[in-house]
Amino acid sequence: MDRECLALLPRVCEVLADPKQSLPDDTSLEKLLDWLSGLTKDIGDCSLSRLEIQPCLTEFLSTVFHNKTTGPSILSFALRLTGLLAAREDGFRLLQEGSILGVAYNSEGWQEVGLWEDPCVRIGWIQGLRSMLQHRLALHFLVQRGLTKPLLQLQTDPSLFVASAANQLLAHLVVFFQPMGSSEEEGEAVQADASTDNSPEHLPVAMATGPEHLNVAMASSAEHACVTVAITDHLEESLTSDQHLQTLQSLRLLGLLLTQARAPLWGTLLRRVPGFLEPLVRAGRSQLMLQLTDVLLTAYRLPVPDPTICRLLTAILDSQNSFDAVHAAAAMLRRNHRDPVHTLKAISILMLPLEILTGVPLLEAHTAGSSTKDQRSLLAEQLNSKSTCVSLLSVCLSCTQTLTHTVPDYLPTPAVSVVISVMSLLRICGGHAPSPIGSGKASCSEPIGRNKACGNLIGCSKIQRCGLDALANLSSCPGAAVEEVLSLLILYLQNPDSHPTVCKKTYQALLRWLGVCASSPSVTHLLTEELLPVLRKRVCDVHWEVRDSTLEFLSQLAVVCEGSLGRSTTPLLTEALADPESYVRASAIAGLAVTLRLSLQQGAEPAVLEQVAIIPRLLEILSQDSEAFPRRAVVQFFITWLKTCPSSSSSSSSWSLATPLQAVLQLGSADLDWEVKVHTLELAELLMEEVLPVQRSRPGSNTHPYAMMPTLPAQTTHIPTDKDTPLGSQYGGCGGTDLAAALCSLVQTGVVRVLLNGVFDCDRPVGQEACGVLLALRRTLFPDGDTATGEVAKVTCDVRGQAWERDVVRKCLEMRRGRKGCGWPRQTGDSDRLDEAGSEAGDRSGEEVVCGGENVSLCEDVSVCEDVSVCEVLCSLALEERQSVVSQSSDYVQNSPLSLLQDILTATMPTEDVIVDCY
Repeated sequence: MDRECLALLPRVCEVLADPKQSLPDDTSLEKLLDWLSGLTKDIGDCSLSRLEIQPCLTEFLSTVFHNKTTGPSILSFALRLTGLLAAREDGFRLLQEGSILGVAYNSEGWQEVGLWEDPCVRIGWIQGLRSMLQHRLALHFLVQRGLTKPLLQLQTDPSLFVASAANQLLAHLVVFFQPMGSSEEEGEAVQADASTDNSPEHLPVAMATGPEHLNVAMASSAEHACVTVAITDHLEESLTSDQHLQTLQSLRLLGLLLTQARAPLWGTLLRRVPGFLEPLVRAGRSQLMLQLTDVLLTAYRLPVPDPTICRLLTAILDSQNSFDAVHAAAAMLRRNHRDPVHTLKAISILMLPLEILTGVPLLEAHTAGSSTKDQRSLLAEQLNSKSTCVSLLSVCLSCTQTLTHTVPDYLPTPAVSVVISVMSLLRICGGHAPSPIGSGKASCSEPIGRNKACGNLIGCSKIQRCGLDALANLSSCPGAAVEEVLSLLILYLQNPDSHPTVCKKTYQALLRWLGVCASSPSVTHLLTEELLPVLRKRVCDVHWEVRDSTLEFLSQLAVVCEGSLGRSTTPLLTEALADPESYVRASAIAGLAVTLRLSLQQGAEPAVLEQVAIIPRLLEILSQDSEAFPRRAVVQFFITWLKTCPSSSSSSSSWSLATPLQAVLQLGSADLDWEVKVHTLELAELLMEEVLPVQRSRPGSNTHPYAMMPTLPAQTTHIPTDKDTPLGSQYGGCGGTDLAAALCSLVQTGVVRVLLNGVFDCDRPVGQEACGVLLALRRTLFPDGDTATGEVAKVTCDVRGQAWERDVVRKCLEMRRGRKGCGWPRQTGDSDRLDEAGSEAGDRSGEEVVCGGENVSLCEDVSVCEDVSVCEVLCSLALEERQSVVSQSSDYVQNSPLSLLQDILTATMPTEDVIVDCY
């Protein structure tokens, strides 16, 4: 453990125990408790009570619990810390000898002083007990002190957090200390709940092996039985109570017990569950029906379920309240509940509202018995209420995918009938009558007025969204009329009153259905003649969300149709570059990148030339757009182009690409947005990989510390061959062999300057990316260690006018003077100007400049240092050290235990000069 932290802990305890002191922020106590909890785990079998920090902690607890003016937050912290220290028997005995436990968990005492009214005190009391109840001594303490009664009262606490914590603790009490059953019973329990965590640290005391643990089980069995009886009696009383909250919380507790119990406790609970729940099922209390269904399904998990449980489930499904029946049926399917009786009944219940409203036959004659007829008439009446109709249909539609993937023997109708039903419902919502089955076109103009239920659905965006989601999920159904589905979706896009979210859902459904039929000639004709005219209108919609989702759809449509619509979509994307909304402009640029990639892959030169014409507009956006999203998209556009068609290629598109890249590098590296700069570094790396056989070493996860979007995948290194046509002086292609010529080309195109800009950038992800690329460059230039060839060592770069100019020159001077060695021979020529600058600086008094946190003597006229060796710069920058520093987040310093303890102490200093770090 950190001795420095331990040395500060006694002073921190004194500060926390003083009611007059204040903490730096509300999370300090949580962080401190987390550290102490982690300390317990780190030391294995040793507990905190055995360490040298124990005296100050026990003194702190005693002071807090005997001081009636203690604040609620400190008291809550102390209660949880007490449970942490008492989690092992030695710590428990120590606290009990100091009379700390009795005072700490005396809820009546805290009520008398008015602290119990604060929820944080109550939840601290519960969590402290939960941490402590890991051994028989703690169970004995709880029973002896009568803490079960206040715990049961907290089950219905007004605070949901307190009530939930109380339920968890009650379940822990019953389950953790449950006695071990026979091997046969235990086998049944394991079969009933194979998912229970049986790792040693999660085993209850009574289930551990060995004679010592057996004695523990026998000693605590009577106390456990006392607690279990009190809790089950409370459950029986609560489940028959008229108070909704009490009954609801008891149902939740019963569900927890049934989920975690083992034999013989499981059998005991199961025998009493029907008696607990049958009155609730008969009462038909709708507010409890979901939780009640959940408990019954949990109790149903045995291979041979209890007949009473089956009867209660059937009674819920046969409820006269359609809302209860539909939600119970949906719960059964979501929990993969499968049995011949209940599954078929649940499917029928979920299909019945769709059949009533759309007229599509979904239930066969053998499933439409007398009870179903009664439900049909009752449901038809209930659907006249708009709120009930919308609620029921939302549940039914959300289950359609589960319905169509159910075991075929259970499904009473072909899956295609469900598709037809959903389509009919969507037509009703759009204000049209459902088409006759198999009528072909879905463009119906006959208004509906059949009944009030259908009238309630016209223009209902919620049902439209649910229906479109359902239709998208049904795209894999065999036998569906794809063209009718597409026509219906296009009809939805033609509605000018559609909500923006409905339009987006429509696009998503279109893509799902086009994914299974895009190659069909009839579908292609439908897209060209009907869809594209609608999209041209939607690109100009008054809602920017619609314009944005339309442009995203155009990009995805080009991929689904494999670029066949590229020439038709490019003009729409180009026009959107002038959109007033930045998100729309960014989506347009991203769409152009997609269509460009497809055109290049297919060798469609005319389409590429259209893209070339918009390059000036893209450069204008990169240099002048006030929003970051379009600027990021511009750099990614050129990344896509370069990845698809490298600059070393002989195609005409590569020559069109060569000219603007220097402008992109220059503008992108000077951008204010860190993501633009990171993308610019990726572009620079791609250019470097074209002329050098660079091998970039990337970590397993290359996600930036605070990235907003995933990092692009690494690009396969491109090494030009003799058959490739280099771009001459523009890129100084070297064929991967002449390192000096290749390095010269990187300097001329500005790649080296962009990388150096990134190294000295104030944004950590930028510096991290730049260091990685420069390290790869250095490994390529120095393949045999730190020795560069003579020609490579002569390559220089101009550093004049850069913000980091003095930093680079100073480091190169230091290296030349021997402070940092580098193993290549000294060269004559331009690089010797550094020696001249050093001599001139030594002859004069020199100017003291602060650089990198230290004062160094540097020549006043930096023009003599205008060129520096690239190899010297790479060696002098200590890139590994820089990369290590920028790879560490601010948490490395700010969230350490030592920093936390120091913050608590500093906040109590009586001075006004305390500097608060904004991080």
